[in-house]
Amino acid sequence: MANLPKPAERKRRAGNPGQKPLPKLSKIHILPAANGVPEPLRPLQSFGQAMWDRIWTSGAIWLSPTTDIETVQIACETLDERMHVKELLAVEGDRLTRVSLRQLDEQLLKSLQALGFTPVERTRMGVAEVQAVSKLEAIQARVAKRSQ
Repeated sequence: MANLPKPAERKRRAGNPGQKPLPKLSKIHILPAANGVPEPLRPLQSFGQAMWDRIWTSGAIWLSPTTDIETVQIACETLDERMHVKELLAVEGDRLTRVSLRQLDEQLLKSLQALGFTPVERTRMGVAEVQAVSKLEAIQARVAKRSQ
């Protein structure tokens, strides 16, 4: 698998180890970050609303309500539609409903990727990395928890 490109922000934080020219900070337009959870553009059902809250809470570091709100709205509406199709599938169970569900799954995954909510996209953006806990760290955590 090819190495994923590192975002300029991550290269800057690391001191630009490759010494390749980075965009000048004076030329970069800074977008306003999310300040709390904005109101949805259109009404959402319960699953979509829960996802809306999770996205704006978890992605507050990199999402901007001025540019990303429509993409978040579409992702949440897709989840609401997906849940409706799943209910239909439980009743009907025909092939076309199953195909619709898989298409919605693909659309939802693409929306989440566009918003940076997959492990690959988070790594590509340099926002977060998942670290495995070593056996020693797990034991230390258990000991610390017992001593409290």
